[in-house]
Formats: sequence, structure tokens, C-alpha cells
Amino acid sequence: MAGRLSDQQRLAEAYDAARPRLVRVAYSILGTRAESEDVVADCWLRLVEADRREPVRDVLGWGTVAVARAALDVLRSARVRREAYVGPWLPEPVVTEPDPADRVTLDDSVRYALLVVLEQLTPAERTAWVLHDLFAMPFAEVAAAVGRTPEAVRQLASRARRHVSAGTPRVDVDRDTHHRVLEAFLVAAAGGDLTGLVRVLDPDVVLTSDGGGAVSAARRPVLGADRVARFLLGVVRKGADRTVAVVDVNGAPGLVLLERDGTRSAVVSLTVDGDRVVRVDLVVAPAKLA
Repeated sequence: MAGRLSDQQRLAEAYDAARPRLVRVAYSILGTRAESEDVVADCWLRLVEADRREPVRDVLGWGTVAVARAALDVLRSARVRREAYVGPWLPEPVVTEPDPADRVTLDDSVRYALLVVLEQLTPAERTAWVLHDLFAMPFAEVAAAVGRTPEAVRQLASRARRHVSAGTPRVDVDRDTHHRVLEAFLVAAAGGDLTGLVRVLDPDVVLTSDGGGAVSAARRPVLGADRVARFLLGVVRKGADRTVAVVDVNGAPGLVLLERDGTRSAVVSLTVDGDRVVRVDLVVAPAKLA
């Protein structure tokens, strides 16, 4: 009995140590934090059962494959729901206090714009790319998670890589540059300065808003600097009594709008390429702001 408890404790400690990475794997595949936590919790029970049959020595390796496989199953069913979603579906943002650490570039593994691009991939392509390109798993292990041959997942990852390359900024910006562009964006928007706001936006900027059918939001993406600027100034006028705070949205400087009682009414993610904003993702769906 003591030996069995000791084995269970060893397993629990190893899984707890692996949990942050496993949640990142699931979140990169699913784009929702709650579902990712559920997948990781469910895989703990599977790990216990697997260890009873045969001791699991590499808990991180086993957990990564199991979590990816489970997240892939969840994503396949979620795609059906997302197709019936009211308006555009955006990933659930992860909002944290700004990180004072000096970082040269933004972390691709958490970047919000990357999650938006991954939504364009098939579930199998997304999982293959996440496991191989983000988490450096060999194709043989990726194949075990996706349920394809190593050559097949190599092709899936290659197709996904082309989509990601085409849909993400050409140049990574450092944190200071991103923050400087954010400040210029915020000053122009708060001051109702249409010309100044257009100046900080890329001519081909895209704004996407996700209200989930629960609150007012644009049903289709807004395209072009002038249209996006006018849309944003309209949002500012409607929310004149809200407080705006600079936060980190998936590891990069972004904004959160707060009601008088402190609840979030919106999270804004800005994708910066060079010295201009190329994407504005506005999450106002209450279910994604908790």
C-alpha cells in the first residue's frame, strides 16, 4: 500500500511539474483556456490508469502526446460549434500584468495573432504545427498524437507553416517598439484624433471583433485604416465612462477596458509590424473576458 501511494505521489509530482507546458500545448491547439485546463485534468486520470497497467517513466512525453490527442478531438467537435458562432470567433485572450523583464522579441508560442492565424488551419494541421514547430517534437511523436504516419504529419506541418508565414508579421518587433506603437494608438484613440489614428494603422489593417452574439460587435472584419479608425473612435465614444489599462495580452502589450465596477468589457490585442498596427482584435464576448 505504501509503495502504491509512493508511486501515485511520484506520478502526481511529475504531472504537476509538466502541467504548465501541457496547458500551453492544449491552449495552442484549442485557443480557449477553460477547455485546455479540462483536457489536462482529464489526461491526469488517463495517466493514472496507464501507469497501473505499465509504469510511465516519461510523464512529460506521455502527457504531451495524450494532451495533444485529446485537444485534437475537442477541437474537431468545437469546429462545428464555431461554424455556427455569431460573427467572427476569436481565441480567448490571456491577460496578465505587464512583464517588466527585458525581452528582445515577443514569444511566438503565446502571441495572439498567431492563435488567430491557427484558426484557419484544419485541426490536424494545427496540431502537427503546434507540436513540431512550437514544441519541437519529432515527427514520430507528432504522428502518435495526430494518428497519421510521420510523413503525413510532416506534410501537414509544412502546409501549416506556409499559412502561418503568410498570416503573421514579416518582422518581429521588440517589446519597446510594440509599446511605443501602442501608446501612439492609445493617445490618438482617446483624443478622438482620426488623422493620428490612421497614421499609426497600416493601410491594410484588419479589425475583428468577437461579441459571441451576447453584445454588439461587427459581424464581419473591418478593413482599411480609415474604416478601422472610424470604427474604433465610435467604440471610444460609446465607452466614454470606461477605464483603459495597459496589460499584456498573450505576452504582448495590449489594452483592457474596465467598467466602473472593475469588470472587463473588452480586451484589445494589437499586432504590430514595423511601426504600424496591422491587426486589431477586439474581444467583447463576456464569456471570454472572465
